Amino acid sequence: MPEVAVVSDTTAYLPSEVTEENGISLVSLYVNFGAGDTQREADIRDYAAFFDRLRSANEWPTTSQPSVGDFIEVYEPLLAEGRDVVSIHISGGLSGTHESARQAREALERDGKGGERVHVMDSSTAAGGLGMVVLAAARSAARGADAASVVAAAKQAREELKMWFAIDTLEFLKRSGRIGAASAWIGSTLKIKPILTVESEISPIERVRTSARAFERMVDYARQRKASDADGWVVQHIQSDEQGRKLADRCREIFECEPLYYSEIGPVLGVHTGPGLLGVGSVRARQYE
Repeated sequence: MPEVAVVSDTTAYLPSEVTEENGISLVSLYVNFGAGDTQREADIRDYAAFFDRLRSANEWPTTSQPSVGDFIEVYEPLLAEGRDVVSIHISGGLSGTHESARQAREALERDGKGGERVHVMDSSTAAGGLGMVVLAAARSAARGADAASVVAAAKQAREELKMWFAIDTLEFLKRSGRIGAASAWIGSTLKIKPILTVESEISPIERVRTSARAFERMVDYARQRKASDADGWVVQHIQSDEQGRKLADRCREIFECEPLYYSEIGPVLGVHTGPGLLGVGSVRARQYE
C-alpha cells in the first residue's frame, strides 16, 4: 500500500475503474433542486434522467461543495493507517470545495488526528483537467513517492496540461451565474458554439458557428498537443456519447495510443454547462509511466 493516499472530488469524473485501480478516494459535491431535495453527485447514477429533469426544471438547481465533515470522514481512516494524504480539488474559482478540504485538515490537526499530514491543493481546473492532475499524483504515489514528491508531480501535470470544452450554448452558464470571463460574449451571441477552458475560472477561447466546426476545432487542439509532445490525453462529454466516441477515435489516430480515460461529465458541472459538451485535453504521458 502506498504511503501517500490521493483524494479528489467527483468533479474530475474519473471512471470508477480508474479510481479503483489507482487507489483514489473521492469526496462528493451536491446538487440542490430546492428545499429538501439535495442529492450527492456520487449517488446520481442515471445521467440521462438527471438532464431530462434539468431541461424541464422550473427553479434552476444549485450546486454546493462537500462539507468539512464529508472530508473528515474520508481523511480520518487514511490517516489512521499512518498514511499521508494529498487532496486535490476543483478550482477555488468555481467551488468552495478546496476551502472545505482545508478546514477539514485544520480541524484534524487541532484535534490531534494527523491533520498536519494532509496536503490540500487547488488544481485551478476542473473535469478532465482535474482528473489528469489527480491521476499523475496517484501514479507518483504508487511508485513510492513521499507526499512532497506527489504534490510536485501534481503541480507539474497542472503546469503542462491543456483542456478545452466546446458547449452548445452559453445559456446554462448564464443561468447558473458561473459564466466568468465568457460574459463578454453574452447578448446577441448566445447562439454561438463557445469553446472554453478553465484557468481558475471559466475562460473563453474562441467562438464558432456550428457544432461541426466546434468538433473540428477539438481535433485541431489535439493535433497541436501532439505536436507539443503532450500525448497523454482524455476525452469527455455530456449526454453526447456518439460525438465523444468519434472525437476519441480521431484522437487515437492523432496520438497513436489509448486515452488515459474516457468519461461523461455529470450533474454538478452539467448544471452549469448543459448537455452537448465535448472536451479534449492532454499532458505529457511520462507523468503516468
